[in-house]
Amino acid sequence: MVEVRGVHKRFGSHEVLRGIDLDVYPGEVTVVLGPSGSGKSTLLRTLNHLEKVDRGQISVDGGLIGYRRVGDRLYELREREILRQRTRIGFVFQNFHLFPHLTVLDNLTEAPVSALGLSRAEAVARADRLLERVGLADKRRAYPRQLSGGQQQRVAIARALALEPRLLLFDEPTSALDPELVGEVLDVIRDLAEQGTTMIVVTHEIGFAREVADTVVFMDEGRIVERGTPAEVLDRPRHERTRAFLSKVL
Repeated sequence: MVEVRGVHKRFGSHEVLRGIDLDVYPGEVTVVLGPSGSGKSTLLRTLNHLEKVDRGQISVDGGLIGYRRVGDRLYELREREILRQRTRIGFVFQNFHLFPHLTVLDNLTEAPVSALGLSRAEAVARADRLLERVGLADKRRAYPRQLSGGQQQRVAIARALALEPRLLLFDEPTSALDPELVGEVLDVIRDLAEQGTTMIVVTHEIGFAREVADTVVFMDEGRIVERGTPAEVLDRPRHERTRAFLSKVL
């Protein structure tokens, strides 16, 4: 589902990604761990071309992201084509990014109508099914300011699902939440994992990674230092940097 090959990204003189290679297979949950500044969020943002790569290439569901290959050269796609690609890649941000002036229902229906061409009735029916799925059917007429942080994040997940993406990306989905609200968001992500949704989740929730991940990836200083099953990476890490990180968070 995801092929990342030799990806480099720098901001000015700071090299954030230093040759990332990553494979994610259909139905897999890949959890990315690492200290702040290790490049985790930047990696996620390159996967749907929110950040352009400086070198390397990324494919999702068999198609190059952000570029078209002509012979031996890559040419960046037009913005409209990039937006079309993004409809297949759901992105859930740590700070929700809901439209504050729209109701929950309208937050979920806007993109399916404008990007997918669904009728309003089709989009509303889909939104209602998703709100039921995340336990918020009674909040369809509420505005984001009337919801708790956990409820807002569940709406954000439903909004991402409304486009029926092939891949879901989560960037620290619980980091902006009070501790007592973390569980309700993780429960939704667990449910998605059980239903075979392909996901890449950047998180510091080690217990969640142990329970849900098929593959755990540990990043440091723009590189993938270690990868493997949760038991391999979390219980028997081979790299000293991984062991040092886990000793501070477990």
